[in-house]
Amino acid sequence: MIRIAAVGDIHMGHDSRGLWAPHLRNLAREADVLLLAGDLTRGGGVDEAEVLAEELREATVPTIAVLGNHDYHGDAATKIEELLTEVGVRVLEGNGTVVEAGGARIGIAGTKGFGGGFAGACGSDFGEPEMKAFIRHTQLLADRLQQALADLRADVRVALLHYSPIPATLQGERLEIYPFLGSYLLAEAIDRGGADLVVHGHAHGGSERGVTPAGIRVRNVAQPVIRSAYRVYCFGDGGLACDEPAGAPAPGA
Repeated sequence: MIRIAAVGDIHMGHDSRGLWAPHLRNLAREADVLLLAGDLTRGGGVDEAEVLAEELREATVPTIAVLGNHDYHGDAATKIEELLTEVGVRVLEGNGTVVEAGGARIGIAGTKGFGGGFAGACGSDFGEPEMKAFIRHTQLLADRLQQALADLRADVRVALLHYSPIPATLQGERLEIYPFLGSYLLAEAIDRGGADLVVHGHAHGGSERGVTPAGIRVRNVAQPVIRSAYRVYCFGDGGLACDEPAGAPAPGA
């Protein structure tokens, strides 16, 4: 059995110290790997990332992360990645990694992703340079994700994102902001590259479950959605075997 814990949008700040660490100390009893789906800080401050890194010292399993838009806001994403790397967290952006657990290989390909919208209501690579740059950035990240997934040699492959690849997990958010919450280009990349599970964050008011056009399961693990310290997904011989809350209620709840 392969057990994958995931959470996003924990938004660590100065007043978060000591709140999340207790949930991580015994994580190995419930999961083989921890995936962090971006927005790990409130405003991308180095001081916030230092709190985050200190909490993550308690993680007892391999931890893989992507950054989110909040983590980029303070123009210190490189420093945030350095702080996470120092405590053993692998930060992905357009690349992948493999974790071995219990004789099995868990492959994770990650990207922050970006916006643009979904079929029938999306931006296009046309018009002003600013619009072209917007959509081309999403396409670039999607292409890198597709290649990273295709390159994985693992028993289970997971796509780890911040932005959503499908509209189903955005339901509950205002329709007007869907283009800023994700893009169909990400789902196309995942379906072409292949995956067993997709996890993302970003949509605090969205829904938890959906599937890509090819039927790959997508889960919104933003903490305001899952309302727990993390969610655990288990894979057995027949695929996804469990999809239940795990850990205590969300820190500070």
